[in-house]
Amino acid sequence: MVIRYYACAFDADRTEQALADPFTVIGSDPLADAWGLEPGFTVGVMGERPSLPERDFVYLDKAWRHLQRITWPGNLTRPRPAYRMFEGQVSWSGMGHEPWVRVLTPDEVLRIAPDLERINEQEVEANLDDPWNELRDKGEEVAYAVEHLHRAKAFVQLVAAERRGFAYLIGWWRWTWRFIHHRILLA
Repeated sequence: MVIRYYACAFDADRTEQALADPFTVIGSDPLADAWGLEPGFTVGVMGERPSLPERDFVYLDKAWRHLQRITWPGNLTRPRPAYRMFEGQVSWSGMGHEPWVRVLTPDEVLRIAPDLERINEQEVEANLDDPWNELRDKGEEVAYAVEHLHRAKAFVQLVAAERRGFAYLIGWWRWTWRFIHHRILLA
């Protein structure tokens, strides 16, 4: 099981709806959306269907943990504004886990965008500390973080330019898919 990051943009007129229920803007199977597979896939060929457009969706794979470290490094007493886009951790229970879900309004995106844009590769390298010695090869991890930082920047710049918001999910997609379907069945 791998914890991943997905964000789905929405138009400003859907902000209240997204705040009330983030799953109205997050697809039922965000991994399938990212990989171009049919929702609920068990087997498939990547690219069977088009991935969602970059203006509507960003998939940051497992880089969310790196981006958390970069936007709230240990040398700061509080996180920088961009941290709000990466904050979160799944909650574990006896039944599995509950994903972290947050909605960022268009106004919040406007505060995040310039801060995220200021982060450069040198800052990534300096702040991608490894207190638990979990990075296998720091050079590879920095390159991975920088690649996903660029994806995050491109997405946020597009969303901010259009005065849109987005909802993000940090979690394991299959649980999320079952959770949504379970909620629909109970409704």
